[in-house]
Amino acid sequence: METFTVGFHQEDQMHNMTVQLLSEEDFQQHTEGGTRHLFELDTNVGFFVFFDAVDEKGKESYLVLRYEENEEDPSACYGFELRDFYQFTALYLNDLEFSEEVETAGEEEEVYGPVHHLAHLMHHIVEEGKKLE
Repeated sequence: METFTVGFHQEDQMHNMTVQLLSEEDFQQHTEGGTRHLFELDTNVGFFVFFDAVDEKGKESYLVLRYEENEEDPSACYGFELRDFYQFTALYLNDLEFSEEVETAGEEEEVYGPVHHLAHLMHHIVEEGKKLE
């Protein structure tokens, strides 16, 4: 497992984030006790699956798998601290309400919303993680 730090733009309103890049062996260890699929995000930088997991000792992990276009196996697995994973989940959930409000207002143009911001953050994480690969 390798660790890297992601710095975001000031306007992203996010602190520097420590991210783990898990190997296949790390993934197996982190998920031995089971996983819980939370949500998915399809972006132009990949398809992301957000989930939490428990190892054999009961230690929780907060993980994201990244799939590249037309690939069946994930290209990366990222591990996050709970506070950062919570931010991702909050953005995803806020977008559900945001999208409903946009539909109600009858806006046809795509508006930059919480899920777009989440995709932007994932872009930064992917780009920084590529430096380790």
